[in-house]
Amino acid sequence: MAVLISGTTIAKAQNQVMGELAFDGKTKLERDSGVWIDGNYVGYLKELKGNKKVMLLPGAHEVIVRQSGYRDDVQKIVVEPGQKRLVLVTLQLAPTATVPDITSTLKLDIKPNRSAVFLDERYVGHAGEFGGKFRSMKIAPGKHKIRVELPGYRTFVTEVDLLPNQETQVKTELVVGSIEQNTPIIKKPEGNR
Repeated sequence: MAVLISGTTIAKAQNQVMGELAFDGKTKLERDSGVWIDGNYVGYLKELKGNKKVMLLPGAHEVIVRQSGYRDDVQKIVVEPGQKRLVLVTLQLAPTATVPDITSTLKLDIKPNRSAVFLDERYVGHAGEFGGKFRSMKIAPGKHKIRVELPGYRTFVTEVDLLPNQETQVKTELVVGSIEQNTPIIKKPEGNR
């Protein structure tokens, strides 16, 4: 698989060979969902345009869009040379999705904010969804493992042990590294099926 997320002159010169994917999600939930192409995380739906547009080699590809508590939207698509393909995304609530009666609050201040966030090895969203004045994650009290990954950066892992109604914040800036340093979880995370 070759995915080029760039607006460089190289990408523009190859647009007769490469195909482009555009994404459309009707709701904020869908637009904030993570996108995997051929098993690799490429970002979240609403950011994948402009200088972060997705260019692919022609051929068959698998596109998976994920959001915590929802079934994965899995689509098999064929990309044609020099063509732009629209991927329509519709997420459905997972029948097993539950919200705990008593929660704790976790805020994230992570750079880059497009990084994928995993809670207890399950994808829960991109870092930008859980930071800022009115953004956080409500989770069950207790011990939780937080993993933050983005291709091209070193993986960040930490644990929190939250009491009921406790609020805490995790703050970090990912260190630039190699795509080879990412763990398999960002490539093939357990789905929300």
